[in-house]
Amino acid sequence: MTALTLSTSSAAALRADAVVVGVAKGAKGPVLAAGAEAVDKAFGGKLAAVLETLGATGADGEVTKLPAASGLKAPVVLAVGLGDVPAKDDGYDAETLRRAAGAASRALSGSKKGAFALPIEDVAAAAAVAEGALLGAYTYDKSNGNGGSAKDGKNAKSAKNAADADKKNNGPLAEVALVGGKPRDKAYKAAAERATALVEEINRARDLINTPSNLLNPADFAAEAVAAAKEHGLKTEVLDEKALKKGGYGGILGVGQGSEAPPRLVRIAYTHPKAEKTLALVGKGITYDSGGISLKPPGHNETMKCDMSGAAAVFATVVAAARLGLRVNLTGWLALAENMPSGSATRPGDVLSMYGGKTVEVLNTDAEGRLVLADAITRAGEEKPDAIVDVATLTGAMVLALGNRTFGIMTNDEAFRTSLHEIAEEAGEQSWPMPLPTHLRKGIDSPVADLANMGERMGGGLVAGIFLKEFVADGITWGHLDIAGPAFNEAGPFGYTPKGGTGAAVRTLVRLAERAADGDLG
Repeated sequence: MTALTLSTSSAAALRADAVVVGVAKGAKGPVLAAGAEAVDKAFGGKLAAVLETLGATGADGEVTKLPAASGLKAPVVLAVGLGDVPAKDDGYDAETLRRAAGAASRALSGSKKGAFALPIEDVAAAAAVAEGALLGAYTYDKSNGNGGSAKDGKNAKSAKNAADADKKNNGPLAEVALVGGKPRDKAYKAAAERATALVEEINRARDLINTPSNLLNPADFAAEAVAAAKEHGLKTEVLDEKALKKGGYGGILGVGQGSEAPPRLVRIAYTHPKAEKTLALVGKGITYDSGGISLKPPGHNETMKCDMSGAAAVFATVVAAARLGLRVNLTGWLALAENMPSGSATRPGDVLSMYGGKTVEVLNTDAEGRLVLADAITRAGEEKPDAIVDVATLTGAMVLALGNRTFGIMTNDEAFRTSLHEIAEEAGEQSWPMPLPTHLRKGIDSPVADLANMGERMGGGLVAGIFLKEFVADGITWGHLDIAGPAFNEAGPFGYTPKGGTGAAVRTLVRLAERAADGDLG
């Protein structure tokens, strides 16, 4: 993990591999952002002109490197674009700073230290730069022998290829020095500590998502949760296939019965002695999704190791809450299974008896996430939390509706839906509130069971939400986050977002837990 330090040194005097400054897109050319004054002075006040000569415009995420002028301790200046110059006195918003810091951090991969002299006007700005820089520094290395998920000590890369990869990539930026970070100020120190804990847990989720499915089956995932719980003083309960059968968890068992790797349901809980609110988080944890008997076509299953992103987000959030000492009770439910076709797999047309007694006709075995979530949501409701939020890479329909960078929000409470949307925006994650139209409910009626796992094709993401709502206990506030779009980035990296697993929804869930700790659930 990249180290984060707060520095009172001038950007010109700080020894580092590179000093990072911000540049905005002005009406007449690039404009230096606050924080670059000392660096600009070393260039005789002409840094903006030099950057323009090099083709820099200040566009969002644009990175321009140039040799440092004499008088600077760092040998390289890295100018990162902040987009348009903000309106007078508005300053740069937190997400702009996160993205810029992330882009700079990625560009400094392999460096020992980067001095970030971006505009830090207050604690919130410092926190945003810290988060962005740390998030952007992420690299996945568990498959080359540096991580702990590969079972039996087997690495996905040979020793030689791992060494060659290390030489090529040089690893992440080792240290982020935040210029103007005020290390003796309690608020700045707290912001730095929060950013470090938060990003380490987001990276935990990213690592899990990026781990190949043959190295992370349901039992492996459960073992990761148990190990983290021991480290951070959390309570865990793991239901194996025998306990699931005894307890009547027909949804999880039905999805997992086609695989040689049996399913698990993990309960991981953090409690605070002064907590007044209790949250239950439920995560879809399909460690590989072939579609089952309703097999996915070629081109749609190569990245399905990411179908446990919801469970990874829930797991990371509970650990983050413990590390931050939030005054809230937080219980995570990880519904883990592998969806495979075989002679023992659930068939289209089969009827499953779910936890709690409802029956479901399975019309499509590739609509499996809602089945494991339904069992876990019902079980979570028995503990009567103040709210339940489930997180899942649930439907391709949500990707078609909102694209690859925005997750959908559905709830049984309009005020809570609005609150979740505001929280996501505050945390820097793109989301959009979605409806649960009552007329779509009839589509999941079944002639042989209480309901079917499929309904109308149009509005499929909404139908999935309507299905899940059927398993929420009366009187409990519930939210559903469909993160199918932003959970896994198949394109190139951008801002602080890497290629592969992104850790989507962790920041939103942690912010929700912080609000709950303050007694506010919307």
